[in-house]
Amino acid sequence: MADRLDDLDMRSMMPPTSELHAQIDVWLAEDIGRLDITTEYLIPADAKAEFVINTRDDIVLCGMEIAAEVFHYHVPECDFETVLRDGSRAAPGSILGRVNGPARGLLTAERTALNLLQMLTGIATLTSKYAALVDSSGATLIDTRKTIPGYRALSKYATCVGGARNHRIRLDDGMLIKDNHIAVCGGIGLAMARARALTPSLTKIEVECDTLEQVGEAADQGADVILLDNMDAATMSEAAGIVAGRSELEASGGVNLDTIYDKARSGVDYISVGRMTQSAPAADIGLDVSIMTS
Repeated sequence: MADRLDDLDMRSMMPPTSELHAQIDVWLAEDIGRLDITTEYLIPADAKAEFVINTRDDIVLCGMEIAAEVFHYHVPECDFETVLRDGSRAAPGSILGRVNGPARGLLTAERTALNLLQMLTGIATLTSKYAALVDSSGATLIDTRKTIPGYRALSKYATCVGGARNHRIRLDDGMLIKDNHIAVCGGIGLAMARARALTPSLTKIEVECDTLEQVGEAADQGADVILLDNMDAATMSEAAGIVAGRSELEASGGVNLDTIYDKARSGVDYISVGRMTQSAPAADIGLDVSIMTS
């Protein structure tokens, strides 16, 4: 499992504050519309409240700073107390944080803050399960670009909190020649020739391979990384023998909690899992009134 990130590392991986605030503005506008009629009509304008954030699941926590930013953005005068930080493991019933201030604003921002906290914690929690199965295998667990549009940076932050490393953040981060690229170019050789001619010298070139014949050709052509697509562990071991250290190997496709243990120990260097960001169930995290005053 990846080393635990310290707080400085974590903050550096999140979007800049200005970018995050722009997103929060959109998220709140989407949820509120013109007016939170329930809260505005029922709650006195001068009412104050303290709420506790708690988990009802076993979790690896992720998104506390994001939730705090949502509350502070909508209710600048509120106070947010972080009880547990991102990366902490928490059992059902654990208090994760507290927020107090004007009740109207906090109630209006509640759903947006919790949606983000639940989603990111769900990703980190599922990632931690994959990371535990990859631990001591010699392979590095990495994520993919299979993320909800608009949430990539936060989703990839959550996988790192859960114990993975990032693959490409965006398409301009690296050269990954996939099967459709190969088909359009006319073969691995032609695709690799163009890639070597145009790709910056310090940028890795990765080639997706479906067969062992393609694996041999990609290694012969000097691919930095070869992606073994939807191969079982035994076939991956054969691929590792063919490559014999000339290229790094990434296992991808068909990776789940039942298959990852053997695939991670097949001789690959990386194992990527789209399910960590694409299919992670949201964690059950709630916000409950602790103190109410007016």
